[in-house]
Amino acid sequence: MKFAYWEENMHIRHLLLSAALGVAMAGSALADVKIGALYPFSGPLALLGDESARGLEIAVDQINASGGVHGEKVVLERGDAVDNNQAIGEARRLVSLVGVKAVFGTYSSARVIAASQVTDLAGIPYFELGAVADEVTSRNLKYLFRTNPTALHMGRAAIDMLAEKIAPGLGKDPKDLKIGIIYEDSSYGTSVAGHEAAYANERGLTIVAKSGYPANTVDMSSLVLELQDKGADVVLQTSYQNDSVLFLQQAHEAGYKPLAIIGGGGGYSMQPTADAVGKDIIDGVYDVDFTQYAVNTEATPGLAEFVAAYRAKYGAEPRSGHSLANYMGALAILQAIDAGEGFEPDQIVAAAKAIDIPDGTTATGFGVKFDETHQNDRAWMMGMQWQDGKLVTVYPDKAAVAPMRFPVAN
Repeated sequence: MKFAYWEENMHIRHLLLSAALGVAMAGSALADVKIGALYPFSGPLALLGDESARGLEIAVDQINASGGVHGEKVVLERGDAVDNNQAIGEARRLVSLVGVKAVFGTYSSARVIAASQVTDLAGIPYFELGAVADEVTSRNLKYLFRTNPTALHMGRAAIDMLAEKIAPGLGKDPKDLKIGIIYEDSSYGTSVAGHEAAYANERGLTIVAKSGYPANTVDMSSLVLELQDKGADVVLQTSYQNDSVLFLQQAHEAGYKPLAIIGGGGGYSMQPTADAVGKDIIDGVYDVDFTQYAVNTEATPGLAEFVAAYRAKYGAEPRSGHSLANYMGALAILQAIDAGEGFEPDQIVAAAKAIDIPDGTTATGFGVKFDETHQNDRAWMMGMQWQDGKLVTVYPDKAAVAPMRFPVAN
């Protein structure tokens, strides 16, 4: 099944802008259907949680501007997944008290793993739009689907980019580089680091350190010292925002200057991270993540229109590609439900399974088609680099807008 948005791109782009500018049809003409928006809106993950939710909100604006879903206005009911226990409690509230037809979210892998156990037992569909850990879609849950790329995509892209582009650009044989892998030790960081190590070993690369740490750590000086002592000239870090900032600052203070730092999503894709550490420190640092905004838009049709809608709705520039990934995934699901038979759980599942959106037709560049585990089999990640205080896409070539920059040899 293919949907009108993807086949009539210009028409829906117009509707997206119309919704954001407030010239859409009045919602009062529609009945309401409630959808859960479960994200960390407070606590240490709130910045990317809120940014992710904004993408969902723009998708809902667009759907409602075009007549809603089955003639009903989509109303988002927020749940604050500030930690795992609250994610479980909020999932129960949304399902039992609010009566949502589905739950969308959630950005944090640990939060969705906890909350989706509740929704699956209740028979309510859960659509994950941003969490990457392996465990999200490896549990054989009937009602859980994930639209975004995974830890496997992130780990593989980091190693491929290092071996195929960064090492040659440094004038190095990839096998001569010494790699240090550090990661926050929840399901998110552990999953990505595991895939990075596995792919590095497949390519015969040398790993000299692999260390986890709690995401709420306030001191990474011992990790910096370990990397220095072991001579790591490439660092792969999978992290959230605070630990990204902390590592970059403490590495700089210690005079530790590896040839390449490759972040795995989270804080490395955020302008607030760059602002916190400063352009001089972050310039040259790489990031593997969801599609960002300085990208070849021939590979991401509809991205410019999404940015315009974001500006109109929030009066600011997008803070991360997490909003874009959530927008694309939510739009695909909502369009599918509208093309399906109704709002009963099995009808929504059937609609999701019927999605067949080809690569190169969405604002993220990748399409949507779910495999037997309910993972989007067409998702993939890109490589970026901070250049002159801005995050620009440098990998793969079809999406790149700038060449990679490498440190000048002393």
